[in-house]
Amino acid sequence: MDVSLSQSITSTATAVSNAKTSDAVGTAVLKKALDAQKTSAAALLQALPSPQPALATSGTLGTQVNAFA
Repeated sequence: MDVSLSQSITSTATAVSNAKTSDAVGTAVLKKALDAQKTSAAALLQALPSPQPALATSGTLGTQVNAFA
């Protein structure tokens, strides 16, 4: 067996292993970032005032929407 072929196979296997590790680390970091965003979004939603003002039911202000505009 040729030594250069053996070294090539070894380097390819090492590269594949490193790529898998890198992908796993990237996925873990992405999951943590998404969890942090989820927590921040939940905190922002909790900060909204609970009683929302009632929508207009009569008159021209706030009761008509031009859906074709």
